[in-house]
This record gives sequence, structure tokens and C-alpha cells, in this order.
Amino acid sequence: MSIQFGRWHFQCAPPAPRYLEKVQGAVSAYGPDGAYSYSEAGVDILYSALHATKESRREKQPQVTASGIVLTWDGRLDNRATFLGPLGKTIASDSPDVSIVAAAYERWGSSCLALFVGDWALSIWNPHDRSLILAKDPIGTRPLYYSLDQEQVTWCSILDPLVLFAGKTVKLNEEYIAGWFSFFPATHLTPYVGIESVPPSSFVRLGIGQRTISKYWDFDPDKRIRYATDAEYEEQFRAVFRESVRRRLRSDSPVLAELSGGMDSSSIVCMADTIVAQQSGESPRIDTLSYFADSEPNWNERPYFSKVEEKRGRIGFHIDLGSEDSWLFPIEPDEFQVAPGCHGRRNKAERERAASIRSGGYRVVLSGIGGDEVTGGVPSPISEFANLIARAHLRTLARQLKLWALAKRKPWFHLLLEAASHFLPHGVIPVPEYRRPPLWVHPNFARRYRIALAGYESRLKLFGPLPSFQQSTSTLDALRRQVTREVLPHDPPYDRRYPYLDRDLLEFLCAIPREQLVRPGQRRSLMRRALVGIVPEEILNRRRKAYVSRAPMNAFSKERECLAELSTNMVASSLGIVNAHCFRATLQRAREGREVPVITLLRTIELEIWLRGLLRSTGLEAAASEPLLDLRCDEKRTAIPASS
Repeated sequence: MSIQFGRWHFQCAPPAPRYLEKVQGAVSAYGPDGAYSYSEAGVDILYSALHATKESRREKQPQVTASGIVLTWDGRLDNRATFLGPLGKTIASDSPDVSIVAAAYERWGSSCLALFVGDWALSIWNPHDRSLILAKDPIGTRPLYYSLDQEQVTWCSILDPLVLFAGKTVKLNEEYIAGWFSFFPATHLTPYVGIESVPPSSFVRLGIGQRTISKYWDFDPDKRIRYATDAEYEEQFRAVFRESVRRRLRSDSPVLAELSGGMDSSSIVCMADTIVAQQSGESPRIDTLSYFADSEPNWNERPYFSKVEEKRGRIGFHIDLGSEDSWLFPIEPDEFQVAPGCHGRRNKAERERAASIRSGGYRVVLSGIGGDEVTGGVPSPISEFANLIARAHLRTLARQLKLWALAKRKPWFHLLLEAASHFLPHGVIPVPEYRRPPLWVHPNFARRYRIALAGYESRLKLFGPLPSFQQSTSTLDALRRQVTREVLPHDPPYDRRYPYLDRDLLEFLCAIPREQLVRPGQRRSLMRRALVGIVPEEILNRRRKAYVSRAPMNAFSKERECLAELSTNMVASSLGIVNAHCFRATLQRAREGREVPVITLLRTIELEIWLRGLLRSTGLEAAASEPLLDLRCDEKRTAIPASS
């Protein structure tokens, strides 16, 4: 992913000495293919390139249009061909993506944003009306942050320059921390008050003394796709899934696909092989990267990813997660952490992954994130029942309750009550245990940020869009939060792509009947039916993957002394976020092998490590009422290596 950076001082003041030089030093590792700049009165724009396609190697960024508008683009435009006719002779078929985007903006203005299909982030500086537009694709796969105050606006693809070179004191964003404990923070948040992320499917328009945020596109709740037979749904799923994978194979270097042995990653790899076989010479080589843990009785993917390797006739990279080093905690990180979980010290598995990517010269890595959520990985009939309740289709509801009761081995009345409870407001139904804040979170903090700690859960509405559509968009919002929190890779840098988060694929899955995705006794029904003959039978018919691992629990015991020190004088406790006594008690239960919320416990450890790094590197004031960071730019602090 290429890096965009810009600074617009409203009074046209020049940047501080060596400011741009320091910014370039912070972003250069992410964009090794050249750095370019644009400057005019009060405006400085930098672009650090990472090329992954043959077209991108011909681009010139920042791109200045004939009218003087300046754009920087980090992304992949998947529907390039649809613009060639309307834009006429100004655009050639082999034009870089940014040239097509610039021509479209010149012609249609901000309304063109809804036309762009792909993964992208975009900045547009208009010197005529002195305005700035920052925009992201509908899922938010590319990061773009900005900081606005009375004097200037600064924006960047990574947080580091906005944090390290802020030259001012800012507050920690407590809502972000609350979201970090649950299912990732809201998409517009960063760990710092005053520094925000551009929301997905939206653009931020900035001017002197003004800011507006507008949504340019959203999923259509009234869109319906209905076919006469199952075979037609299966054929269309294959078509849109194939196109999603094909779009993400656009690369002029080999592509590395993560292959876990589950249905998501296996389907991507097998479909990619089908595409390469049919388009010999036009697609890159596809290699795989898999993890295994022979020492784990409840989690080992080797038998499954081996079936895919056998089908494709090629062995991929293998990384052993059974090593104790894979779960050691970086109590003293090697470099500055800009956010929780972004520690610089790598364990053995992470080092091997980086070495694998570097050895093959991969610029693109395919990820299966989102597949389980959008294709019916959770075998629940609740959305279907809610649809039937909302539309008063009582006869069909009775029939489906009977079928699901047999499949679930639960009384039909219990299933009906569970579906109906999703319409009730918060406070009437107890919060599920998995959405409750951990016991060691300070009660006052939990009260202030209960919505974020509960994962921004929303209730179904009886009227309006179908409940299944409401549930789908809620799931997509959670995926947006997860993707937004992904750490941008820089050692080595590469472009991370998500076939299951393709806009056209998601539109299709939101518009078809819910019963196509999940049926009684048939988890992921449509996907399994559609990929017969493409994905090995052992993968399609395997039971839901288990994620139970003993390694983290062993690490709690092995790191006893380090964790004891970590929990003794907790920065998170002094800030009123964590009750240190309860946290130590939970660590003790973990060391004894008793049941504890492992994920939240690990996240609390990472949060404390991050806060200690801030205290050491930026002068965090550990006061519960005003958690402040002195981010003034001095030589000592700017020498800290950047990590996003």
C-alpha cells in the first residue's frame, strides 16, 4: 500500500525546519518505490509509492489535473473498463488508475466516488476554492487519517507522522480504548483525541474553519435478487466470487495467499488456481502460506491445507505456531507503538512470515477475512425467523421453526423467543456474557463507554429494511472496524487484499434470501453447493474450525515474572481504565489453567505495554482526569523508529 501525506496551513506558513524530511523518513519504509512531492503556498503533499501492478509503475503522483487539482491515490480500481467509454480519448486502456480517477473527478466531481469499485483511499486538493477532500472505499480497506485544528489540517495513510510530529499536547481517546477491549473501535476513531480516521464509504470535506462528513454510497435495502432454482443462485455465486478473486490477482509480481485449511482461504486459493489455468500467461503465480501446530490437540490445520496443496500440486510455506516463542509477550517493545497491538518486537512465527514474503518478492497477500461472517459461517436461523416475524409470514415461520428445532435439537418455542428478543430494546434483555466488559475494567470506565465495550451492538427494527439486511449491515460494520484496525505492513511492505470484502460480492449476498446461505443442518449452504468440484470435498464437508489453543495459557505461566511486574504498577490503572487487583487475580486463574477470557486478557496486556511505551517515549501524564501526551517534536522523540 502506498503512502499519502499532506499538510495545509491555512495562513500559508511554511513547515518547521526539517519537518517534511522527518515525515519522509517515517513513511519511506512503507513506500520503497520512490517518493514524490507537491508544494504551493501553505500546502505540502508527499507520496511514497509501493507498486503492485504494471499500470501503477507508469503513474505520476501527486497527480495534477489540467485544471490544477492535485490528487493522491492509494488503491486498486477494479472497474477501470467502465470509465474508458464515458471519459473518451483523454484516457487510454493502459492508463494508471490515478489518471482515470483524476479524469472522473474533473468531469463529475465528488459524485464520481460512488462509481469507484475497488480498495482505495483518495485525497483531492482544490487550489481554486481552497478545499480538501479525503475519501475511502465502502469497506475502508485502505487507511487514511487526518488532524484538524485552527491553524492547519494534516493527513496521512499512517498515524506515525500525525502523532510523532504533532508539536502539541493531545489526549488519549478513551472510547478507542473501550473499543479495543471489545470488537475493535469505531472506524472513525484513533487512540488520540483530535486525530481521526476517514470513515468507510464516506468523504470528509475540509476548508478553513469547516468540516463536513458525507456518505457517498451505501448498500440498498430494497435490492432483491430472486431466482427460480438453487442452481441459478449457485451459478451466480460462482460468477461473483470468481470476479472478486480475479480482481485481487491483478499484480505484476507473484501473489501469496494465506491458506489456513478452512473454507474461506481454501476457496480463494482453489478459485485463483482455476482463474490462472484459464488465463495462462495473464495472471501471476499463486503461492500459499499456512500455519500449523502439531502440539495442539484441538487446533491443527495441517491435514486440511495439505489437501489443497495436494490438489494444486505445490507445497507452500509452512509456519509452526506450536513454538513457545510464538506467544511470548513483548513486555519491552523495540520501537515506538502508535497504537495498541502494534509492537515492534516480533515472535518466531512473525519473523518467519516476514522472511517468506520477502523471499518470494510478494507485493500482494490475499486474506480470507470476512468469509465466515458474510457467507453464513454461523449456523443461526435468527435472521430468517426475524424476517418472517417482521413480514407476518406465520405459516412459513411455523414450518421453519419445526425444521430448525430438529436440526438444533432445541424446542421450537425457545428458537422463537430468541428471534423475538432481538427486536427488544437494550435494557430489557440481559447483555450476553461474551459482550460484557471484563471484570477487571474499572466500573466507572465501563459505565462511560458501555456501548463501545459491547461492540456497538444494535437491535433489530420491526419496520423498515428486512431484519436480515439489518443484521448483514451490522456484520459488515464489525468487519469494517476489524479491517480499519489492521496494521499496515512495512517490513516488508505489501498490499493486503480481501476477496470476501468485494463490493459486488457483498451486494449479492445482502440481496439474496437468507435461507440460501444457511439451512437446517447446512452451514454455509450456498457456498458449499456452489464450489463442489472446485474446492476439495474434505474442506467443504469439514466441521466448523476449532480455535481452542493451549499455547496462550502456557505463555501466561511461562511469563509469570514479567506479567507480575506488568500488573503491579499499571499505567492503565492510574488512568482509571483497569482495576489492577482484579486483573492480577485473573492472571492467577489463567496460570492455574482455569477458564478466563483469553482474548480480552491478551488485549489488556497489549494495552498496558502500549501505555508504558507512550509514557517512556512521549511523556504521557498518568492522571485519570486528563490522560495527556506531550507530542512536541524534538530530536529525541523523532528518532524513534515509526511503526503503524
